[in-house]
Amino acid sequence: MSGPGSGYRPETWRRGAPARVAVLQLVILGTVATSTLGGHWGSARTNLVLCLAAAVWGLVAMHPSSRERPLIMAVFVAGLIAISFVLVIRDPWFGFYAYAGYSYSILLLPWPWQLAGVAATAAVAALAQTAGVDRTTPGGLAACAGIYACNALAVCGLAWFLHMLETQHTQRGRTLDELRESNRRLEAALAENVGLHQQLVTQAREAGVLDERQRMAREIHDTLAQGLTGIITQLQAAEHAAGEPAEWRKHFAAATRLARESLSEARRSVDALRSEQLEKASLSEALAGAAARWSALTGVPATVTTTGTERPLRQEAEAALLRTAQEALANVAKHAQATRVGVTLSYMDHEVALDVRDDGRGLPAGVDPSGSGPPRKGGFGLVAMRQRIEGLAGTLQVESEPGAGTGISVCIPAAPAASAAGAP
Repeated sequence: MSGPGSGYRPETWRRGAPARVAVLQLVILGTVATSTLGGHWGSARTNLVLCLAAAVWGLVAMHPSSRERPLIMAVFVAGLIAISFVLVIRDPWFGFYAYAGYSYSILLLPWPWQLAGVAATAAVAALAQTAGVDRTTPGGLAACAGIYACNALAVCGLAWFLHMLETQHTQRGRTLDELRESNRRLEAALAENVGLHQQLVTQAREAGVLDERQRMAREIHDTLAQGLTGIITQLQAAEHAAGEPAEWRKHFAAATRLARESLSEARRSVDALRSEQLEKASLSEALAGAAARWSALTGVPATVTTTGTERPLRQEAEAALLRTAQEALANVAKHAQATRVGVTLSYMDHEVALDVRDDGRGLPAGVDPSGSGPPRKGGFGLVAMRQRIEGLAGTLQVESEPGAGTGISVCIPAAPAASAAGAP
């Protein structure tokens, strides 16, 4: 039997059938009994008593609580067949009433006891059908046996077919229940994975911030702090050598040299804020590395394509493009629910363009694609990206459509790196 929630319950077609059979049985019983009352009063009275007993006995099948108890139903079917047998012996016309045993056996008995009820009913029906056959001759016995076999085989075959059909529907109902349960568990697992993914992205971002802070701490300690310590040491030594001009100039020159070196290191440290990756690789290689790390973290494939002839740009331009790509990828991981991302770096004659496109669900509700409004809490950071790009005389455009993904296009002037060589 299928469980709760299945689309098919095989017992539904059984619920009203026993009551309908009982009503039809009473109608047939009343009709046949009326036709037999015209005979001898003693015989008619006996038939009437048996018919009343059969009618009262048939009421058992109309009570729903009784049908839920297999033992009571087995006794009921056996009693009905016994009453039918007695009635058929008294008058073969009661064979029409005996056919109710077929229905009750199939409806009320469990498998395979249905076959026993059908076989017993077939015997009573065959007895009524062969009332005019001489059973004392071999031919008569063969005819009786043939009629019984036809009745039993036909109805047993029907009972077997109904049983197989019901079994198939029961298995189908169980399969549907299992599929619903599997879908429910899958939805729960997907919801849990979304939460874990958000936690992973948050932890990765926090880890990146911590790594950057630790790198800057080491950088400042190894350059600026040591340089300032040396300058203080040289100035103190120069103060103690105030009466010795040569020694004083020596310490003063050393302090000046350390100050220049520290200034140079400070500039390099400020430049290092753009990305340590750009110190070791070109812009396209840095983008490819950032996309690969992002894909390894999120599980979403990201492809990086470079068109045109690659050439060095100003450090701030390369840093802005890399930071924009990293911010766009972080937004995709946090909001887009995309299945793939494409990053394109295009070198043109006078400009360099960066495009980051995904196939996700588009910008969340309430986010201004222009980035001109105040940043949304926990939002995309479009304002910061636009300020960074416009600070380099560039442009940033955002294209988004619900369910069709988001595209971020950046274009900045392609000033060569040599133009910044004379900067102080």
